[in-house]
Amino acid sequence: MGLDIPGATGSRPDAVPLDESGAEDLLRGICFKTGPPRTVGVELEWLIHDRERPDLPVGRERLDSAVEAVRALPLSAALTFEPGGQLELSSRPAGSLMECVDTTAADLAAVRASLGAAGLAPVGLGVDPWQPPRRRLREPRYEAMEAALDRAGPAGRAMMCTSASVQVCLDAGEEEPGPLGYGRRWQLAHLLGAVLVAAFANSPFQQGRRTGWRSTRQSLWADLDPGRTLAPGSGSAPREAWAAHVLDTTVLCIRREEGPWDVPEGLTFREWIRTGSPRPPVRADLDYHLTTLFPPIRPRGHLELRMIDAQSGPDGWLVPLAVTTALFDDPEAAETVYRAVKPLAETAGSPAAPRNPLWTTAAREGLADPELRAAATVCFGAALPALERMGASGAVRDTVAAFTDRYVARGRCPADDLPEPGDLTGRSLLTDRNLLADRSPLTGPVPPAGPAVPTGPVDRPARGPERLDAGPPTIPPTPPRPGKAASA
Repeated sequence: MGLDIPGATGSRPDAVPLDESGAEDLLRGICFKTGPPRTVGVELEWLIHDRERPDLPVGRERLDSAVEAVRALPLSAALTFEPGGQLELSSRPAGSLMECVDTTAADLAAVRASLGAAGLAPVGLGVDPWQPPRRRLREPRYEAMEAALDRAGPAGRAMMCTSASVQVCLDAGEEEPGPLGYGRRWQLAHLLGAVLVAAFANSPFQQGRRTGWRSTRQSLWADLDPGRTLAPGSGSAPREAWAAHVLDTTVLCIRREEGPWDVPEGLTFREWIRTGSPRPPVRADLDYHLTTLFPPIRPRGHLELRMIDAQSGPDGWLVPLAVTTALFDDPEAAETVYRAVKPLAETAGSPAAPRNPLWTTAAREGLADPELRAAATVCFGAALPALERMGASGAVRDTVAAFTDRYVARGRCPADDLPEPGDLTGRSLLTDRNLLADRSPLTGPVPPAGPAVPTGPVDRPARGPERLDAGPPTIPPTPPRPGKAASA
């Protein structure tokens, strides 16, 4: 979810208050860092389940021990844990797609082996199909986030504690217009994003039953506080639109050094600057505010594409990473795909993503929708030769080709392969989907479970201590309502 930033635990902020024009200048300067696309990164979130009984919750002490073992690993990626205990690996910016794939595959092999020693496994599904939301991290920012998101209904808790994704991070693009220009890439992302939702939809269940959505995860994001999850309006240039959107979105919380954080209601960041109450905001507050906005594409200097469900199997994650990178960074593929998805703007209409008809259909229907299937066919067809031009390995191209043949060519998505709700017990779901497959064309066999990794003192990220607390279940989410198109 990308909620972690330096200072997010309430460290003393800079003492210089922001003014409105200064905040706008900062936002315009940091949201799109332009230049030729060169780097790529990926953020992988995983649900953690028992290998033998994935339908049962993992106990607190057992998860704590597994967390400490994973933290002791010498990983290239940054390791964090989400409020419900989901594991997240955030790769370093890589100079090429293959560098990103190779380092991430090595990290995942080590993580799988460590979890396997505890009888656990990382599972790639967009929403936990069994468990209700149960927040395990007890920190001021998550207490405040839960309180704020509860105002819009139960989707916030479900998102925080039971969802997982593949987030692809790409350079913003060049300043000049053209296939690699940042303006074109920004527009492309908001149309291609719906195709990615549909092609990789992998979360049709919630608490043991079908929800009516191929991507329940995407429906949860659309059901959150609408200002916080919407893309900015399309009437202005990207920098100006994003700066205005940030300042006009409500503040989720106001950090305090001690005690609970304040959770104001209806206070936009712009109003906070103008009133200076309960204290004047400073640069650190703006930085934190940015991390509490969850649009489908978040500009953080680079573009963070946040709409893809977690994928099953040891190498499922690399397909959205490879396809998305190829379609954005290969000029020929980018031009082909832009022409293919541009007509989708008419279906999307004027509402911002993800609350428009295009994104709603993608989440509900997947590639069963003929228009999205046609666009996906062009996109995946363009990705394969682009990957060859980019120097992707044969294993990566074969994995993408297999996904294309199994799903895109048949108008299907991963959610369509999942069993019926009555089979959601024991190991049936994991067995049917090969979620715990022990062989990867990238890394070979995943190492068997061995002795637990020593769990002595380890360095933790700057995000502060995380206390995993099983606690009582939070309010169970209600199933998304198929007729509620505006909030789907």
